[in-house]
Amino acid sequence: MDTEIARLAASVVAKAQVSGLTLSTAESCTGGLVAAAITGVAGSSAVFGTGLVTYSNEAKTRLLGVAPDLLERHGAVSREVAEAMAAGALRAAGSDLAVSITGIAGPGGGSPEKPVGLVHFACASRDGIVHAEHRYGALGREAVRTASAATALRMIEAALERLSQAGAE
Repeated sequence: MDTEIARLAASVVAKAQVSGLTLSTAESCTGGLVAAAITGVAGSSAVFGTGLVTYSNEAKTRLLGVAPDLLERHGAVSREVAEAMAAGALRAAGSDLAVSITGIAGPGGGSPEKPVGLVHFACASRDGIVHAEHRYGALGREAVRTASAATALRMIEAALERLSQAGAE
């Protein structure tokens, strides 16, 4: 596993353990890389219970409750679907925090409006949903997937810090 991803996953698990918050994931283009990184950390079972790989639109609808009309209107790779995926994972898992990733890893599947390397992320918690969009370019499929996993872990880390600070107030 990439050392940066392993470091981020260890940090996420440690912060979640300290804060007593639970995590879940809903992954599309990363195919479970974030969940694998988290579960690669000893003790992660105390904070991580559910990782869903929802690669197809049908899985996004069936497992996460993403509305089919949302997928039709905006496409699977969109802010709207990333946010619906994160909210769906939060509900399905009953966790405190959920991250979602949906994007175009390539080498095919891109368009002028949605090029290869476009990835949408969302992190949902009781405080709402935070969205991020990254355009990694045509780095190659594995590089886009790895960069996306690292970005998702950074989002979880930042959300855990925000929630911990909010809980301390």
